Amino acid sequence: MMPPKSVRRNEGNFTTEKAFQAMKFSAMQDKLGLKSYKEFGFISVEEESESVSKTLEYAYDDWTISQMALAMGKTQDYNYFIKRAQNYKNVFDPETKFMRGRFRNTWFAPFDPYEVNFNYTEANAWQYSFYVPQDINGFTKLLGGKKSLEYKLDDLFSATKKTSGRSQADISGLIGQYAHGNEPSHHIAYLYNFVNKPNKTQEIVHQILTELYHNKPDGISGNEDCGQMSAWYVFSALGFYPVTPGKNEYIIGTPLFDKATFNLENGNQFTIIAENLSEENIYITSAILNGKPLTRSFLVHEEIMKGGTLIFKMTNSTSEWATSDENLPKTEILDLPITAIPFIAEGDVTFKNDTRVVLNVASKEAAIFYSLNDSEFKKYNNPFIISEETLLKTYAEIKGIKSNMLATHFYKLDPNISITLKTEYANQYNAGGNNALIDGVRGSLDFRTGAWQGYQDTDVIAIVDLGSVKAINTVRINFLQDQRSWIFYPTQIECYVAPGKIFYKNQPWQYIESESPSENIEIKTIEFNMNGYSTRYIKIVAKNLGDLPNWHLGSPINGKAWIFIDEIEIK
Repeated sequence: MMPPKSVRRNEGNFTTEKAFQAMKFSAMQDKLGLKSYKEFGFISVEEESESVSKTLEYAYDDWTISQMALAMGKTQDYNYFIKRAQNYKNVFDPETKFMRGRFRNTWFAPFDPYEVNFNYTEANAWQYSFYVPQDINGFTKLLGGKKSLEYKLDDLFSATKKTSGRSQADISGLIGQYAHGNEPSHHIAYLYNFVNKPNKTQEIVHQILTELYHNKPDGISGNEDCGQMSAWYVFSALGFYPVTPGKNEYIIGTPLFDKATFNLENGNQFTIIAENLSEENIYITSAILNGKPLTRSFLVHEEIMKGGTLIFKMTNSTSEWATSDENLPKTEILDLPITAIPFIAEGDVTFKNDTRVVLNVASKEAAIFYSLNDSEFKKYNNPFIISEETLLKTYAEIKGIKSNMLATHFYKLDPNISITLKTEYANQYNAGGNNALIDGVRGSLDFRTGAWQGYQDTDVIAIVDLGSVKAINTVRINFLQDQRSWIFYPTQIECYVAPGKIFYKNQPWQYIESESPSENIEIKTIEFNMNGYSTRYIKIVAKNLGDLPNWHLGSPINGKAWIFIDEIEIK
């Protein structure tokens, strides 16, 4: 890749060097997941909320920094950030073909691409899994080729509009699971150009322009957010859109007007004419730029700045215009390719007897290496069994290029202890599954990082079986309060015991004034002193507040309270 011919070093009070240093300073912080991102190449679910979205967006941001460094001749900075720009590979699941949250080096599960959860920012896996504008060709390769991307796009636009998980007002303007009301989707309609199918881009862009915008107070299908909804409309109505801001190319869609002229700041004019345009004639059959045939489905910025005329000839049926490989746009990273980090495809990081571990990696050509308890690394060829507490270390390698190394701690639970949940938790807050409340991993003050088990508008009823009658000293249960996020302490907590199958109350119930307003995010530990009482079964009941208090912002919309619980500790 060659840098631009010139970079303006000073324009008014703006200096390129100061701008670059500000960009670099921001990208090198340790907050908002960046510490983990810098060390491992992705953000894990347990490290930071919205981990998938942040990983993907940081990777694109890193690409823009790399391009600035390249233009300024900063080779060392370019090399560093162009590698980080490929970190999207570390959250790509090759089995489901979605970008997914990595939870304790496994994939967040159960997985539902329609589910709105805190692995994504105001979105779900459908809407964020195409967010690789800096390396569309590399993303296409991960998917399995151009046909795979085309079919994935077809599935997106034809999927049901329903979502699962939490309610999210920003998911609006839906065509299938494409959400035009939220900016991460805005480039997706143009991706068909990259797979030899510009006619499909023309169809979808025309549908968005004519169905999701109208001349009324509610004429925008989502939050305007600094003008982006209108900017998409203006660009797309002219006939093109910057799929990769920071790159000097505009991907062609379909024009909405017979003629449009805009005056450029350098004094030139650029005019776009659509001949034979109508409601039915939305397909481009040919294009002429300044008297010469334009056979590619993109424009270069300099072509517009020179001024002139672009003429589209429109028709009512698909054509072969701009469908050959040499006329496709390319957005790709070729320098300093990275190797994606392996993940645990099968295996429980907390287990009772043993667990079968299967490793995998996004790149098919990668070899995986692993170490158990700091033993010598060896090549992974077949699944293996872990039966004791173990430290697993893994990395992958392609042609001598090694990925970052990851360490995963496997914990062995007492095989005699089990838990039965009599009420159902929400999948997006499953904390790792049915054994989460006895797995020894405690939740932090951020409920979105995956360790808390969440129950909305229902009590928590859990029965712990110790396997045999044992003398108990204490029973402790941890609860989270974050009222701004609708998470309230339970109103009361009950503890029952049973040497056999009949439960009876052993301790006085404990009460919490959970409806009292609080701005504090806190963890409360409820303790029952059992005084050496012998029992086998312990039942915990935590009563949900139910309807939110009248003073709460969620009350007018009939909001229901959540209980977030993690770890029932029995000593």
